[in-house]
Amino acid sequence: MKLLAITALLTGILSQSVAAAQETSPVPQAQAAVSQWLALLDKDQFAESWEQSATLLRQSVPQSKWQEAMTGIRTSLGTAVSRKLKSADFKSSLPGAPDGEYVVIQYETRYTNKAAAIETITPMKEKDGSWHVSGYYIR
Repeated sequence: MKLLAITALLTGILSQSVAAAQETSPVPQAQAAVSQWLALLDKDQFAESWEQSATLLRQSVPQSKWQEAMTGIRTSLGTAVSRKLKSADFKSSLPGAPDGEYVVIQYETRYTNKAAAIETITPMKEKDGSWHVSGYYIR
């Protein structure tokens, strides 16, 4: 009887700890922002994707260059057919970027013209607390 009570108590404590960790983790918020942003790319709304990007990306890449690059890349790849989360890792520093809060997210993505691609999307937490994409790379 004591063993059951201890097991139940430990299970309850572990469940609360996991729930608390999920509530404080920035990963779900970052993933939600990335999903909305990728939906713009998937609809060929490149100007809108640039506008919804992090300040860091917008300051680094002019809108016209972004649209030109995305048009070329996405036209050659074709339509996104499927996207499966591969990883999502919180980082406080990245090479070539200021220290901050980032989540490096990778998806295994299938396109009509490329059966196996890896999309790496890096959202960052802005000063206002919102998450926006600061980097995007496909290989």
